[in-house]
Amino acid sequence: MSDTITPALVSLDVGLGADKAAVIKALAARVVAQGRATDADALFDDAWAREEKDETGLPGGIAIPHAKSAAVTEPSLAFARLSPGVDFGAPDGPADLVFLIAAPEGAAEAHLAVLSKLARSLMQDDFTSGLRAASTPADVVTIVRNAIGEGDASAPAAPAAPAAPAEASAAPGYTVDGRPARLVAVTACATGIAHTFMAADALTAAGSKSGVDLTVEPQGSSGYQALPQHVIDDADAVIFATDVDVRDLHRFAGKPVVRSGVKRGIEQPNELIAEAIAAAKNPGAARVSAAAGAATGAASTANLSWGARIQRILLTGVSYMIPFVAGGGLLIALGFLLGGYDVTNDAASVIVNNALWDLPPGGLGQYLGSVAFMIGATSMGFLVSALAGYIAFAIADRPGIAPGFVAGAVAVLMNAGFIGGIVGGLLAGVTAWWIGTWPAPRWLRGLMPVVIIPLLGSIVASGLLILFLGRPIATLMTWLTDWLTALSQSGVGAIALGVVLGLMMCFDLGGPINKVAYSFAVAGLAAGSADNPAPLLIMAAVMCSGMVPPLAMALASTVMARKLFTPVERENGKAAWLLGASFISEGAIPFAAADPLRVLPASMVGGAVTGALCMAFNVQSYAPHGGIFVLFAIQPIWGFVLALLAGTVVSALLVIAFKRFIAPKELEAAEAEFEAAPVPA
Repeated sequence: MSDTITPALVSLDVGLGADKAAVIKALAARVVAQGRATDADALFDDAWAREEKDETGLPGGIAIPHAKSAAVTEPSLAFARLSPGVDFGAPDGPADLVFLIAAPEGAAEAHLAVLSKLARSLMQDDFTSGLRAASTPADVVTIVRNAIGEGDASAPAAPAAPAAPAEASAAPGYTVDGRPARLVAVTACATGIAHTFMAADALTAAGSKSGVDLTVEPQGSSGYQALPQHVIDDADAVIFATDVDVRDLHRFAGKPVVRSGVKRGIEQPNELIAEAIAAAKNPGAARVSAAAGAATGAASTANLSWGARIQRILLTGVSYMIPFVAGGGLLIALGFLLGGYDVTNDAASVIVNNALWDLPPGGLGQYLGSVAFMIGATSMGFLVSALAGYIAFAIADRPGIAPGFVAGAVAVLMNAGFIGGIVGGLLAGVTAWWIGTWPAPRWLRGLMPVVIIPLLGSIVASGLLILFLGRPIATLMTWLTDWLTALSQSGVGAIALGVVLGLMMCFDLGGPINKVAYSFAVAGLAAGSADNPAPLLIMAAVMCSGMVPPLAMALASTVMARKLFTPVERENGKAAWLLGASFISEGAIPFAAADPLRVLPASMVGGAVTGALCMAFNVQSYAPHGGIFVLFAIQPIWGFVLALLAGTVVSALLVIAFKRFIAPKELEAAEAEFEAAPVPA
């Protein structure tokens, strides 16, 4: 592993600007100038986004702006000793010691552990005093390297942390039942590099000084060591000093809890400990929900807008639903391959009345085709239930799954389709979460997640669907299906529908809009037949259009214009060939993330061309997933392939044109910086 800090990354007794934005920009530029990142603006944007969530100034004149960024090629520390200091939001005034912690987006655990050591060292007075007394950048580098474990064995040792007293007697207020209070804590910040470990050390030190038995679980980016369950069970209360999800929250169910942001764990550890002990002594104090996950939703979405929360919840449901669809769809396609398209007529009776030693009139092919088709159809039958169940899971964790699945099944019963499943899942999740917040007596807590919440959640969510919501949603689904069917049966209307579906599939590459189009196509596929081809047409347009973005990026970056793409993008392009061929739209995400304003419009135009051609050629797909690997379930194959090729070429040509003629100098500069950057060790 290469050196994380070098003298060239150190600035002593300088003024880098009048505010923290200027300081962060200057340090980001220093990192790029040393070839350790490719884009100073991108690194600043990522660090500033973190700063806007929560200021990184800390007591004692310290600031640690930090970020994981795709622009960073080598884990780096840039340090400035400012004169004068700059306000980073610390309660005690400006910061004169500023570290910019820059980590690659996919940093290895070893690198993250190194950066975390720095954060812990900043809690030591000897370390910060050494930084203020250092006379040269080389002195600073020596101090920091020794602290983070990169120092030379022969170099002077970094200041050691003051040893904690072996024993400390608890203050009278810090006892429970006549013994020292026992507490556990979890610390976690958005990046899991700095604040996570600083809060853990601050709480540990405060607990030691006050005589409290306090054990902390820092949940950092480099992983975490879970507390032994017996330690949690014996604790009087728990402290969550977190800005993100608490992982495996169910371990703490029923414990009195104090919640705060991670920075309060650094700045006010004594107050958090006092509040936790008070909660332990208060029968009416807040507790970790018996739902063991209701709080997770709140913690994980605390900094998100309502729109972002709902998007996250819906995408969770879709992500868990897709394996049912993908596996089931491929089995259905295999059934068609083995038994022909007429296998649907009597597949159910064949698997009940026939066997390998008693084959149906169509022989082995019909029997095996019927088996594959029925297994696939059964899997596809879980589509709406799985969608609803895991939407509820995203809101209320495991106690929401049962009422969510039941609500999804009721939505199918009411012919409310996938829209009914979404509504049912939301109702079930919110109900389960709400019931989980009830202050149940200790003897009832164990029954809450396995009996009470599933029972009441199913009654409320499914009851509302049956009594009030199911029929209106079913009417809406019927109208929408009839409208799309009529549209698909008219020449101009069908082409317009194909354009819309293509645009939706390529708009956000696996995001909410993409998933709405895909879910609608899959939900209607079961009704497709020779007499009702509309669902088959829609499915073909959706799948073919969704294959365009990754294939187009692969074509452009590996064949047509390699020099317009960075080495990393060219490597991603190789993988995108297979992802696109398999109908995994997300294969284009690395390209869109780096250059959305040029990649997404190009992808959408190509997707619209493909969708329109699929409709024009009357392409039908009996399979909901699989790409070129289910061509046997697509007809006519030539129409599917031609539409796919046309859209792919159009998108590839457009993205090349955009890169050549829209801000080409910016692209060339980024490429030059990337090529000049050293390869991380």
